[in-house]
Amino acid sequence: MSIFSRRSRREFLRDTAAGGALAFGGPLLVACGTGSTSSNGGVTSVGKPQRNNTLFVAGFQWGPATNFNPLGPNSSWPTAQGSGMMHVYEALFGFDVLAGDIKGILAKNISYPDNATMVITLNDGTHWQDGKALTADDVVYTFQLAKSHKELNYAQFWQYVTDVTKKDDKTVQISLNKSNLNPGQVRHFLATVWMLPQHIWTGVEAKGGSLLEYVDTKPVGSGPYKDFDFNAQRVALVRDDNYWGKGVFGSLPAPAYIIHPIFKDNDAANLAFQSAETDFAQTFLPQIWQLWEEKKLPVGTWLKQAPYHLPGQIPMIFLNVHRKGLDNPKVRQAIAYSINYAQIAETAMSRYSVPVNSSLIIPDGGEKKYFDSNSVASNGWKYDQAKATSILEGLGAKKGGDGIYVLPDGTRLGPWKAQCPYGWTDWMTSLQGVAQSAKAVGIDIQTNFPEQPQDIAQLQTGDFDIAMFSATGADPSSPWARFHDVLDSRLVPAAGQTAFWNYNRFSDAGVASVLDQAAAASASGQPALFGKLDQIFMQNVPVIPLEYRPLEFFEYHEKTWTGFPNSSNPKAPPTTSGAGIKWLYSIRIKG
Repeated sequence: MSIFSRRSRREFLRDTAAGGALAFGGPLLVACGTGSTSSNGGVTSVGKPQRNNTLFVAGFQWGPATNFNPLGPNSSWPTAQGSGMMHVYEALFGFDVLAGDIKGILAKNISYPDNATMVITLNDGTHWQDGKALTADDVVYTFQLAKSHKELNYAQFWQYVTDVTKKDDKTVQISLNKSNLNPGQVRHFLATVWMLPQHIWTGVEAKGGSLLEYVDTKPVGSGPYKDFDFNAQRVALVRDDNYWGKGVFGSLPAPAYIIHPIFKDNDAANLAFQSAETDFAQTFLPQIWQLWEEKKLPVGTWLKQAPYHLPGQIPMIFLNVHRKGLDNPKVRQAIAYSINYAQIAETAMSRYSVPVNSSLIIPDGGEKKYFDSNSVASNGWKYDQAKATSILEGLGAKKGGDGIYVLPDGTRLGPWKAQCPYGWTDWMTSLQGVAQSAKAVGIDIQTNFPEQPQDIAQLQTGDFDIAMFSATGADPSSPWARFHDVLDSRLVPAAGQTAFWNYNRFSDAGVASVLDQAAAASASGQPALFGKLDQIFMQNVPVIPLEYRPLEFFEYHEKTWTGFPNSSNPKAPPTTSGAGIKWLYSIRIKG
C-alpha cells in the first residue's frame, strides 16, 4: 500500500503542504450578516458567517486551497484524498477509532451472507447536493472507476474484490477475491472511498485527460456541507440545509458554517487556538494541559490526564537489516533495549504518549482486544541499558578506545545515521533521544535530517541505515495492515527501486502464511494469529516502535461552542474524519 494512501499520510502532508499563507493577526471573520438559532440548538445558514454560527478549525490545510477534486493527490481540505473527511463527500461507512469498526454514513447496514460476500444497503433518501438521487448505480460506478483507471488512489481495492454489482437501487453486493481473502482491507476501502455522482463524473471522463489532474472548484458531494468560498486566507464551508441525512440522523450538524483559516505555521495556528479565534485544532500544541491548569482556559482534549489523546499510530524506526552490524538481530535487540522510551514520550511527544510497548499492536481503542501484555513482557523489550550491554558482550563485542563496541569480526557498531525529514520536529527530537541512548551503551548512532523529498526517496529505495516513519494507523484493516507494512516481503522490489512498504526489505519465511491466515480468519481466530505475527516481530526486531501518536490531535476550545466529546462524554470518536463527523451534531453555541 502506498505510503501516501494510509492514515499516516496526515503527518506526511502536515509539514510538506505549500507555505506562504497569511497568519491571522485579528478577527478571522471578514463577512457580515446574521445567524439565528435553530430549534435543535444549532444555527441556521441564513446570512453569512458570524462568530455565533461558525465553527473555526485548524490543522488540516497549510497552503492556499486551489482544487477540491476528490481523486486528486493534492486536493484541499476537506477533500484531500485518504483523509476520511465526510463533510462534502461521503463514504459508505466511517471508521470509529474507539470501536475499531466501521459505522454507517451513506450505508444503513452491511451483511455477510458468507465469508466472501458483503451486501450493503443504503440509507433511505440519499441524494447529491444538486438534488439528484444517490443510488446503487453511483456506488457501483465509483468502485468500477478504479478498475478502469488504475492510477486512482483506491485501485488496490480490486486486489481484494472480484465484482461489485447492483441488486436494486438501494442494495450493492461485493464479491471478495477468494484467492486473496481479506475482509479487513475491503472494509478499509468502504470507509475511505468517497462515493462520486455518476452523472457528473462520466462527463469528466468524457473530457479525457487524467482524472487526478482535473481541477474542480465547485465540488458536488452528498455530505452535510458545501463549498462557500476559498482563497489564500481560508476555506469556508456552508451547511446544506437540504442534506439527505437530516431525517436519518435526527438533525443537521450544529454549525451553519465551518471555516478553516490558512496559517503560516503551527505556531500561528496554536496562538489562534489559545486566543479562541479557532474552536478546534488538529495541531501539535506542546504542554496543552497548561492552558486549563495554569491559564484556566476552557480547553479540552479527549483525556483530561496524560497522554491526553487516544493512540492511533506507532511512529517507528526501520533498521536496515542489510547493513553490516544491523544485519544481526541481537544488535538490533540491543539497540531496542538501549532506548529511553519514557524520555521520548516526555520530550518529543510532550506527554502525548505513554512509553511505547515492544509490539506492533496499539494497546488501546479498537486494537486493545488483540494486545497481549504477557507476550510483550516475555518476548519483547523495554528500556534497560544493562540488558543491552549484556546482549552485546554476549556476542563477544568489545569496546574500542572511543567507547563504541566492535564485534568479533571487526564490525564497529556505527556510525549509523538515523534520519527523518527536516522540520518534523517531534520526530527529530525522538531520534536525538535514540542517538543519546545508544551512545550511552556503546553504539554510534548519529542523527541526519535531510529535506523531505530526499528522505522519502531514501526510505523507499532502502538507501538508509535507520529511518523513522509510520506504518498503517488505526484502521478497519489494522493491525493486519501494520504487520503487512513491516513484515511482508512479497512484491517488495530490491533496494534501489521504490518500495511502498517494508522499506528495509526484511524477510522471514514464516510471515506470509500467518499473515494470509490472519487476513481471512474470523474475529475469534484473529487474536492468536496476530499474536504469532507480533512474536515474529519481537524475535527479529526489523523495526523499533518509538512512541504512540493519535490519528488526530483532538483539541477543543469551549469559549464559543460547547459539547465536544471526550472520554467522559464519548458521544463520538475523537476525530474529525470518519465516524468522528458525528460530534458536529452534538456541539452547541455556548450560553
